[in-house]
Formats: sequence, structure tokens, C-alpha cells
Amino acid sequence: MMALTPTQIRNVAILGGPGAGKTSLADTFLWLAGAVSRRGSVDQGNSVFDHEEEAKSRHHSVSLSLGHCTWNGHWINIIDTPGLLDFFGDAYAAVRVVEGAILVIDAIVGVEAQVERSFRLIRRNNLPCIAFINKVEDERASFEKVLTEIETNLQVRPIPLWVPDQGSGAKAVINVLTGVLDNGEQIVSGGNVVIAEDFRERVVEAVAETSDELLEKYLTEGSLSDEEIGAGLKQVVTSSSQNLLLITGSANKGMGVRALLDVIVNLFPSPLEVTVPIQTDGKEGSLTPDPNGPGVAFVFKLFADPYVGRVSVFRVFSGTIKSDSTVINVTMGRKERIGQLMIAQGKTYEPIGEAPIGAIALVGKLESTRVGHVLCSEGISVQIPPIEFPQGYMELSVYPKAQGDEEKILSSIQRLAEEDGVFRWYRHPETGETIIVGMGDQHLDVIVEKMKRKFGAEVITKLPKIPYKETIRKPGEGEGRYIKQTGGRGQYGVARIRVEPLERGAGFEFVNQITGGVIPSKFIPSVEKGVREAMQKGVLAGYPMVDFRVILYDGKHHEVDSSDFAFQMAGLLALRNATEKCDPYLLEPIMKLEVIVPEEFVGDVIGDLNGKRGHVLGIEPEDGMRKITALVPLAEIQRYAADLRSITRGRGTYRVEFSHYEEVPSHLAAQIIAQAKAEQEKER
Repeated sequence: MMALTPTQIRNVAILGGPGAGKTSLADTFLWLAGAVSRRGSVDQGNSVFDHEEEAKSRHHSVSLSLGHCTWNGHWINIIDTPGLLDFFGDAYAAVRVVEGAILVIDAIVGVEAQVERSFRLIRRNNLPCIAFINKVEDERASFEKVLTEIETNLQVRPIPLWVPDQGSGAKAVINVLTGVLDNGEQIVSGGNVVIAEDFRERVVEAVAETSDELLEKYLTEGSLSDEEIGAGLKQVVTSSSQNLLLITGSANKGMGVRALLDVIVNLFPSPLEVTVPIQTDGKEGSLTPDPNGPGVAFVFKLFADPYVGRVSVFRVFSGTIKSDSTVINVTMGRKERIGQLMIAQGKTYEPIGEAPIGAIALVGKLESTRVGHVLCSEGISVQIPPIEFPQGYMELSVYPKAQGDEEKILSSIQRLAEEDGVFRWYRHPETGETIIVGMGDQHLDVIVEKMKRKFGAEVITKLPKIPYKETIRKPGEGEGRYIKQTGGRGQYGVARIRVEPLERGAGFEFVNQITGGVIPSKFIPSVEKGVREAMQKGVLAGYPMVDFRVILYDGKHHEVDSSDFAFQMAGLLALRNATEKCDPYLLEPIMKLEVIVPEEFVGDVIGDLNGKRGHVLGIEPEDGMRKITALVPLAEIQRYAADLRSITRGRGTYRVEFSHYEEVPSHLAAQIIAQAKAEQEKER
């Protein structure tokens, strides 16, 4: 890492829609800055940033990637983030450790859903932002359409600094302040002069609005000096929530990219200009960056490397973190030994001696450190708020492809959950399945591919089993007899029970009404144990039973042959016998679903929910959108992520949580029971 002062460092994240050219732009940054000898290409599979095998095969990013270059005496750390919603969680990590964001917009597609989502994330984190309108060289591009959609969809005023020389199929881009093309030629005539002059006026107006003095001068004299405009532009980028500066160009052609690098250096703040929210001794505050102060670093990403082990990626917010030193993991309250520090250029790691304030660095084999943890020099203890990742709801159950691979699979899942802030897993307490959870099909497909490639763990995936339950409508009685006398000591236990339904959600009750010692008290727990065992597999389809009471009121015992086992079996048989007389029926889990969509899709979403046996509870505004709250059976929304994207063209999101259990309609229950019995037959 070159010797720099913190004022010469810039940290930037690149966000935007899928296929907009974010990774191509990042690769072009490195090439134009001389950091690489040839420009990487996503299509050719040699991108510096899309270096993972899953990214190469899919031709799109599946996780954030790091790179760096120098430009005009400044060091620029670049974080390229995925555009697909399935992998958008990494963008949440990236925006927490940079001072500026580039929002890439496809001039052909326009401001689509993921651009809106990216811009909202940038704004929530109060990041300075500049838009790069990519692919203006394409004949299908429409600069005017993009400007309109920025204003309507993002609700900000677009302020172009560089514009295409024509609305589509551009050959060059024009600096609206100087009238110079990006190839250095001066425009001397034509309609483009008028276009540039019109946009220059918009830039000057935006600058004038940054202070009362500039506004008064502009209103009085009708113009501002070049120096005032240059200084004011930084205020527009860092302070204005109403304006969005933008540059047009082509990442693949290199058009406008040099101008974008200039803007990053000149208009984005340095690490010394931004404070970081912290907590100290339980009190909220802010950390003022101090190059000479104690080291404070925030871990925002982990890479699970099968050879190196766990690689932690961190950003230094104050002081310096040095190789071969000891730091305190404040989050865990433990010391960590820092080994060799590194910086990343894609998949290539370069060793460094120290990571100063503003640096983004990597270190391997930290034992207790995870994403969101804070590393500090000894003697200081501050907490930085953790990253609030979006929650995934797409679930798949995983089974080992080969016997004996269970431990390997569990280990790989745990490692990948550390690497990916959105991905999680759990063991279902009722079905016993191992469930992996992500943002969508593609997200989980990549997780499965990584399990195989990185850890040699191959799995079969299925939709998770629905945790149906069984219950009863009416009371009934039953007897369980377990009597075996075939020579030697026998087995003898008889239990008579009464079964009664309880209200939904009441669970299970066991009541002992034995009198006269017909069943000795020492065997009563055995009867209950047998009943509880029988509850785990109901009589309809083998699902657990709930919401009923068992009253043990009579039975028989033998002075010699009775045993705990005999009465356990008697209790089990008694419940099975009684349940058949109690009109058993099937219950299904009902989920509370909150769907957030633009107004125009409300009708389509409600129609779809109705078709899924949903019950809409209400509609209310949320973040400029509409939130539809509904109760829907889990069986109907196991693939809702894909359904909602299709209905809303990717602009809808949702949240889901368990609500309660309800009776399954009879015609569906018959199908479920038949299928369950068929599966039981196969297992036999």
C-alpha cells in the first residue's frame, strides 16, 4: 500500500441493478488507473472482481469483491457489490465501511427495482452518492428516459455533470461545465452545445442552493465562478438530499470513466471527514477519526477459504492496525492475535505491514471474530452498531448425497453462514430436517455449489416438509392393554383414558384421576410417557397431536409382571385407540405475511394471495409503498419470493412470521393424508 495521508484515501461502493455494468465499471477503474495490465471482462471470465467460480459460470456477481487503484495521487478502495436481489445482502455490509457510493444505472433498462432498492439503502446510510449512467453508446439507450425515471422513481433532481453527445448511440460524453468532450476535443457547434449549456445551468443552480451567499450572488449576477462551482459541487454531493449528481458513459468503452474517477477523488469525502456512530459504556456517541489515536476496526465480511481458513475483512476507522500484533475483540471481550495483514485485488492478496485509518484490509485465522465485530487496540473499548442484513425467507431442506457426510455438511453450512450475513440455517424441531434459508432460489443454489466446491459436501435439496399437526373434534375413550405372558416373567399393564379436545393453541394436558391404587403411582409417569410418545405420530398421517387433554381414570396392574415398560406401552395403545373415536383432523401452519409493493401492484398481489387461500387483513402506507398484511397457509407460500418478483417485476418485498394453526380444508386434507401414507409405505 503506497504511503499516503488519510486525506488521500477514498472508499467507494458500487451498487445498482443486475446487468447494469457495475463489475465492468470496477474492472475499467483498475485498467484506466494502471492497476492491471489488461481490462478484466465478466463475459470472458477474467474479471478481477468476479473471480469466484459461481460468479464466472453465472456471469454475474454473487458476493462483494474488493479492489484498489491510485488516481491523481489518491488511493481508491473499491467494493463491487452484486446487483441481483438474491445476493443484495453484501451491499448492506459495503455501505457501512465507505464514504461514498456509485449508483450504476443501465441507460437501456432505466431505473428498475434494484436501482430503487440500492438508492434507498444508500440514503438510509447517509452516504454521498453519484450516479453513473452506463451503456449510453448503445442504440437502445435513452438518456432522457433515465432522467425522467430518476426524478419520478428516486424522487430526486438529476444534475448531470457529463452528458452523452446524443440521446442514444453516443460517440462521446460532454462536460457540461467546460463543453469539452471526454476525448479532449472542444465542441464548436451543433445542438450538443445547447444541451450542454442547459445542463450547465442546472448544475449552477444546484450549487447556488448550497449556501445563502452563493444563492444571493447567483440571483444578483446570474452566474458563479468556476472555483465556487467546484467547491459547491462537493456540498451538493455530501449534503444535498434533493439532488443527484450524475455522469454518463460506457464502462466497456471507457467513456466517462476517467471523469468518474476524478469526481470520486474531488467530491467524495476522505476518511477524516466522516464520523462513525459508536457506543461507549452503553452511551451513544460518534467516533472522530484520529490517525494517531488507538486502533478501531470494524469487520464487515468473512471469506471461508478451504485452505487458508476464515479470512476476516475489516475497515480501519481510527488509528492503525499492525501485522503481528494483539487487539481486543470488543464484541466478544477476547484478545485476538493479528497475523499477516493483506490487501485484496480480487482474489490476489498482497501482504502489508500495517493498515492505517481508512484502509480496508484482510487477516486470516481470527478465532472468535465474526461479521459486525469491533477490533480495538488494548486500552480502548467502543462498539459500532452491527450490520442489519435483510432477512431471507426462501427455505430448502438439505440431505446428504452420500451416507456419513452429515458432519461435513453441517461444518460447511456453519462456515458459509459466517461468510454470508443473510444466509442462515436451523434444525427444524418437529420434522428433524436441516433447513437452509436465503433470499431466493439463486442464493441457495450458490450456497449448495459452494458447499461442494469449497468443502466437498454434496447435498440433495427439497422443499421443507410442512409441519402439519393433528387434533380432535370430540371426546372419546380408549383402552390400552399390554399383556405378555409367554414363560418366565411377563409384562402386564392396562390403562383406560378419556380424551377431550382443548381450544386452539392450548397444547396438551395429562390428568391423573386414578383412585384405589388400580395403577400404582410409580407407574403413572410411565403411562404419561407412553401417551406423549403416541402423540408424536397421530392416527391420520403420522403428524404430532396437539390441543387435547388425556385423563387417566382406570386401569389394572399385576403384582409381579407389571413394569414401567408395560404401562408405557399401555398408555401408547390407549391414546391410539381413543383418538380414532374422537373425529381427528389435520391442522396447518398459518403465516402472517407483510408484502410491501408499489401502489400499482396492490390489486395483483391481493388477487394472488386470494388464490393462495390467503385472508387479507389490511393495507397501509410504508416508505412510500403499500404494505399488505395477510394470513396465508405456509404450504401456499414456500416459493413466494419467486412469485412476488414475477408479479411486481422485482419491486416487491415481504416479511413473514408464524401466526397460528388452522384446520386444513377437507379436500386438501385427504390429499395430504394419502400422500403421507404413501411415503410411509415406501419407508417400510
